[in-house]
Amino acid sequence: MDIDAFLSEPGRSDATNDVRKLIDKLDVQYIYVQFVSVTGRVVGKGMPAARWEELAAKGVQLVYGSVSNVATDRRGRYLGYGPEASELIAVPEPETFAQLPWDGRVARVFARLFRNREEAENPGAALTSDCRGNLATLHADFARRHDMRLRVGTEPEMMWLRRNADNELVGVSKPYCYHVDQLEELRDITMRVLTYGRALGLDMIQGDHEDAPGQLELNWRYDDPVRNADRLITYRQICRQVAREFGVIACFMTKPFAGLSASGCHHNLSLWRGGDDEIVPMDTETIMPGVRSYRGGGVNLLTEGKEPGANPRQLTDTGRRMLGGIVTHLPALTALGASTVNSYRRLLDTGLWAPVAAGWGYQNRTCAVRVSAPDRVEYRTADSMVNPYLMAAGLIAAMDDGLRADLDPGAPTSASTYDSTPDPRRGLPMNLGAALAALDRDEVLRSALPGDMYRVYTAQKTDEWERFLATTTEWDFDFYLDYVS
Repeated sequence: MDIDAFLSEPGRSDATNDVRKLIDKLDVQYIYVQFVSVTGRVVGKGMPAARWEELAAKGVQLVYGSVSNVATDRRGRYLGYGPEASELIAVPEPETFAQLPWDGRVARVFARLFRNREEAENPGAALTSDCRGNLATLHADFARRHDMRLRVGTEPEMMWLRRNADNELVGVSKPYCYHVDQLEELRDITMRVLTYGRALGLDMIQGDHEDAPGQLELNWRYDDPVRNADRLITYRQICRQVAREFGVIACFMTKPFAGLSASGCHHNLSLWRGGDDEIVPMDTETIMPGVRSYRGGGVNLLTEGKEPGANPRQLTDTGRRMLGGIVTHLPALTALGASTVNSYRRLLDTGLWAPVAAGWGYQNRTCAVRVSAPDRVEYRTADSMVNPYLMAAGLIAAMDDGLRADLDPGAPTSASTYDSTPDPRRGLPMNLGAALAALDRDEVLRSALPGDMYRVYTAQKTDEWERFLATTTEWDFDFYLDYVS
């Protein structure tokens, strides 16, 4: 869909007018027009709310390099797009408009990205390095092809940290899993997060203290892939704001402490036919209805057709092929789910609930994929620094291949893979370089990063890997200072 088709979509004019009514009613003065770069960073521009109609009609312009953080590689060359490139157009989606609960003068709206109309090639076309726009397109194509839709629920773990008198990072609470007293230590922080989350459309369902210092997991209801990814980004923004208010650190770094559990972001997946969007009542009039809409109803194709009393471990044909696609493409998926150098500290520090085997099992948390219940599949390799739009796009591509090619996942693994020597043929990539190589070899997964996206993403990540390899650390001194004498 190009920019003109996007601007003329049915209902857009009415939604734009509804946003104006909210702006006037709430006395919103400023709007963040935001999108997410390939590394998962929230970027964009701000605009006075008085200019909302102009913003909705024309969008705002930013350099193409904003999708890659306007960053340079270690040789000083711009990643993705150089200064000679044109400017993209970020067009707001009115249905995502929401007033910020911590400062009512400000609101935010997510944007879709397009090429500039003055471009020599594909003027006004959808920008292929827009990870959010790509996911919307891929999911729509998947739904048309298979007459089914994906619903995703994420489990974002993170850590609340502070600096002690020696300026060391320590947890706000102790590393006691499920300990209610540690929830009490974090009570004021958690309640503030919940308050802001509800105001921004997060239908929270449960939470627990995990087994690392200050480690908290809060979950909201599963939904359409784009909206769920929007909510994960919103949750991170909420946590950063709450950290400012309490003078602590909201840490989404995957593995800050050796020998302790890292922060994962498991993706729970189910395929559905039918259903409708339901607006969850939240006693708030500060957000557009789309922000608090969740997909409900319909038929779960992972349980459809099972006889009452059937073996709960029996997969439907759809579930088998879906699982087969994910398992087949696990090595390449790792480049999206474990997207940083630090991510592999989580996978290599075995015995701490992170997956190490490129296979699947029923309730087997040592595998990359777990059938956690008869109605859903859990992808476990994704961690707290994941870009949720790229991750969901990769999973859709893998599932699409499984459904179309009738891929079989093979036999489940029942034993703990922590207790045996890993089979290199069934192992996950164990560093970012190996994961990127696996992605490069996988044409199906590369199709989830179309056009410029693959080039921009891999340029970022290759530079990250090379910077790590070129850096001398304390480990080098500890290991090599007396190595040959």
